Amino acid sequence: MRTAITNIGAVLSGDWRDPFVEADTVVADGGLIESIGDADLGSCDVVIDAGGATVAPGLIDSHVHVAFGDFTPRQNTIGYLESYLHGGTTTVLSAGEVHIPGRPHDLAGVKALAVAAHKCYENFRPGGMRVHAGSLLLEPGLEPNDFAAVRADGVWLSKAGFGDVESAKDYVELVAMAKEAGLVTTLHTGGCSIPGTFPVTGEDVLDINPDISFHINGGPVAIEDRYYDMIAPTGMGMQVCAAGNLRTGILAAEAAHRHDAFDRLLIGTDTPTGSGIMPLGMLYTIIHMAAVSDLNVTDLIGAATGNVARMFALNNGLIAPGRDADLIVIDAPLGGTKHTALDAMKNGDMVAVGAVITEGVPRFVGRSRNTPPTTRAVQVARSNVLREY
Repeated sequence: MRTAITNIGAVLSGDWRDPFVEADTVVADGGLIESIGDADLGSCDVVIDAGGATVAPGLIDSHVHVAFGDFTPRQNTIGYLESYLHGGTTTVLSAGEVHIPGRPHDLAGVKALAVAAHKCYENFRPGGMRVHAGSLLLEPGLEPNDFAAVRADGVWLSKAGFGDVESAKDYVELVAMAKEAGLVTTLHTGGCSIPGTFPVTGEDVLDINPDISFHINGGPVAIEDRYYDMIAPTGMGMQVCAAGNLRTGILAAEAAHRHDAFDRLLIGTDTPTGSGIMPLGMLYTIIHMAAVSDLNVTDLIGAATGNVARMFALNNGLIAPGRDADLIVIDAPLGGTKHTALDAMKNGDMVAVGAVITEGVPRFVGRSRNTPPTTRAVQVARSNVLREY
């Protein structure tokens, strides 16, 4: 499908260092962004008139506890991932399938679970969302050949923090083996999230040295403040989550700026958990952090798009030719006091999602079922496709 968005008021690149693209049209073909700027709209199957609204990369939630299908046993909810799509989230990454009923802890079971989840979501895209699933949960006894075997089956994510280890320090060797096998290593950070687990302190994070410190602002309980300036220079990714502590999330972002490490600040939700289902969790995290601090909205949008893409080696998250055409149209909410999406977000208002496109295919145009309506009319100007958006 060849899809164009035109009459755009502002294009956000997803790169916090260079956040704007000077263009009013984006064209996608074959699932990829083909061009930004002048284009032949006559050859497009669908043309979306943004009405002067803002276009940004689809948000990438770097911390979702998927299970199988569009269902979460933790909150007994069906259809939550498609609902997240209506909040502007076009991609989610598994933080471990920890909520599967009867989750296995034996080595054969944890490997089988990671492989099965990875392969199932390769064939299933809820509402058009990309789901990168199958995060190997690190258990004592895993050996280099185990990591190599799951990697050969396509698994590329791993998670420390929910295994049957005796202490956090037991993850040092497991994380090192996962890294050696080519898996992206992530670590539960902070206090206990569920009964039967143990805290992972700032000192533990430094010792374990994962690729990414998950919910560094608390999941839901944060580490000591002093560790943010110690972790930021290490090269680790620092993930801030909606289900964590807002104050320490801002501390983490500020520390990342101080140490020229903001490229490694990531945003996620850490849901579904005890915090529930949060279809607007990504947007609320960006909005709340920006509204009560000196952080720029465009920096935080970058932390939810381009930064995640770089840390996880994804092809979406940035608006540039050749990137996956996962795009959202956002605007100031109808009835608000601000006139653009960015100004509304800095003001603390929920932004309006006017359209979501994934893999170059419009999933809805006009109005999200989860946000206020847009101030500007976002609509299909022309379509040769026999379907409604």
